[in-house]
Amino acid sequence: MDTELKGQIAIITGASSGIGTGIAKSMAEAGATVIINHSSDKSTEAADAILKEITDAGGAGMVIKCDVSKEDEVIKMFADVVAAYGTVDILVNNAGLQQDAKFDEMTLAQWQKVIDVNLTGQFLCAREAIREFLRRGPRPEVSAATGKIICMSSVHELIPWAGHVNYASSKGAIKMLMQSLAQEYGDRQIRVNSICPGAIQTPINRPAWDTPQALNSLMQLIPYNRIGQPKDIGNLAVFLASDKSDYITGASIFIDGGMTVFESFADGG
Repeated sequence: MDTELKGQIAIITGASSGIGTGIAKSMAEAGATVIINHSSDKSTEAADAILKEITDAGGAGMVIKCDVSKEDEVIKMFADVVAAYGTVDILVNNAGLQQDAKFDEMTLAQWQKVIDVNLTGQFLCAREAIREFLRRGPRPEVSAATGKIICMSSVHELIPWAGHVNYASSKGAIKMLMQSLAQEYGDRQIRVNSICPGAIQTPINRPAWDTPQALNSLMQLIPYNRIGQPKDIGNLAVFLASDKSDYITGASIFIDGGMTVFESFADGG
């Protein structure tokens, strides 16, 4: 087990599958105590299985059910973690979803659900994390920063995405949320950054990679010619939570195999 995050408490929202699971495992391997957040009864078994895998490997943590779009549930989640472990050092604002539709056919409910989880959920969790960082103050024995927040954005904070306007809008807004928090709380040594994944092999985007034809089509957008894995995101999250990145704040870091260099224009568009 690594020790980069030893002694630190990390909440990872939406950690019962996909990217969140990859981050939870990587942070546990780096020595953090990980809080595996999930949002529904149907994901409880998966979250418990991930925690068991982590503890069997020598890590530590707990599972908390919380819908990040609900203020009372977020407040309770942070209170429960502080009661159990004394504080929070790291928040990974990962929970997110898609409800796709053509824009002229998109319902208000589809728009609102995505904004509620992807954007309002990040606001609520970041607010509670910052309140805890300010209450507790610096812990120089474990970290140079008073607290670290990692927002999960997407290449779609930069690349428009027809048919996914609610999702792309939420990710564009996360960029400003992240940068504004980094600006407002930098003088308190609170670091806030975003990870912007491209195509990662997770259940949320299964249709993009689960057949040879789909995967081949996807590779036309990725110069590095492979699909990303949750572990790729986990490795970056550990770096951003560690003192190795102590002078990085307010940054959107793209991890996309080069998708944002627009491979489709390699031959002149």
